Amino acid sequence: QVQLVESGGALVQAGGSLRLSCEISGTTLDGIGWYRQILGRSRELVARFSILGDPIFVDDVRGRFAIFKDNTKNSVDLQMDNLKVEDTGLYLCNRDSGVRHAWGRGTQVTVSS
Repeated sequence: QVQLVESGGALVQAGGSLRLSCEISGTTLDGIGWYRQILGRSRELVARFSILGDPIFVDDVRGRFAIFKDNTKNSVDLQMDNLKVEDTGLYLCNRDSGVRHAWGRGTQVTVSS
């Protein structure tokens, strides 16, 4: 059974940094990306890997976020720098295409001004 467990969210001031972790059991790290759920908006895929393994980001996080695979922890991490108030939301990980796994609980990121 596949399990996705997100962690690392916190309350942080604008300009600060966080590193989120998505620990994965029951499947590989391939095709796993990070989503953001902002109140009142649909869930958005903000970071993933291309088929060649290159990181891909949505425009408003490019240059501030980085995505990593950690094979020792079997996790996909999201490094978030220069955080903005508009980054506030629930962050979740899952497959970036096709049939998604059961969603985890996510991890809340709150950025204060």
